[in-house]
Amino acid sequence: MPYDHDVDPGEPTGVDGDPVPDVTRVPALLSALVDDAGLFPPERLPMGRAVARHRADEATAHPVLTHRFLCAAGWLANLRSHLADEVLRLGLIVDAGPAGVLDAVAAVRGEPRLRLETVEVALPASDVAGAARVHVPTLATIDAPLFVELPRAHGWPDALEVVAAAGVGAKVRCGGMDAALFPSATELATMVTALVAAGVPWKATAGLHHAVRYRDRRTGFEHHGFLNLLVAVGRAVAGGTESDVTAALTIDAGQDLAAEVRAAGEEAGARARRSLIAYGSCSTAAPIADLGALGLLDDGSG
Repeated sequence: MPYDHDVDPGEPTGVDGDPVPDVTRVPALLSALVDDAGLFPPERLPMGRAVARHRADEATAHPVLTHRFLCAAGWLANLRSHLADEVLRLGLIVDAGPAGVLDAVAAVRGEPRLRLETVEVALPASDVAGAARVHVPTLATIDAPLFVELPRAHGWPDALEVVAAAGVGAKVRCGGMDAALFPSATELATMVTALVAAGVPWKATAGLHHAVRYRDRRTGFEHHGFLNLLVAVGRAVAGGTESDVTAALTIDAGQDLAAEVRAAGEEAGARARRSLIAYGSCSTAAPIADLGALGLLDDGSG
């Protein structure tokens, strides 16, 4: 179905199903931001541990988390074997490509303990524009918000036009397990600016392990910061140039980013989040710790 811009992250509930009081207020820019990608690298938690951690996060109900569990379609049988008498909010990653989406969605619909909230699928890089024209109109009819990953291959702007016309969302990869998977700040800024201009809601994935841009000492990879990305989106939504967006992605001083978040205010933060819906993180603790260290989780006013 066309993307629903008002997907409700749901009311946090405790282990007994009762609402959990929201003891932490956060700015609109940071609310329901982080999908649980614990199954994916570099964390790669075993299914049992990933589900247990997700349950613990649900009980804590921190508002920075979406409390959506990301799982590849090929792992659904394993996931079902670890479910108890519960309803798990699922972000489905279709690893079989566009042709596998309908079957994967049907499999989830057949499991009453899973509530399908989002569907993510990548287009083949070999002909991204052609694949979009073939598959996206059909995929747009599924009864769930769809996010189509746009590879960094030639032709992604044409694919974005198809995605926008179909009224579905996009997905952008910001890193991975190889240096070549990390887009430069300039390249990422081009995609962010295009997504905002097209009015396409999108999700981000991979490499966003910390709030602020940094170089990993072990791998040497330069990682984008998720707070850099949020500030960059905010600038684009406010009418900033592509150079403004690029500059936001290169800031390496966390307090400068935090100051910009505070200065922008709640309305601007909410507008930015209507563009960037969420991002997947293999750690659900690190984003909260980073934002807390920057003083952005104090009282919701920034």
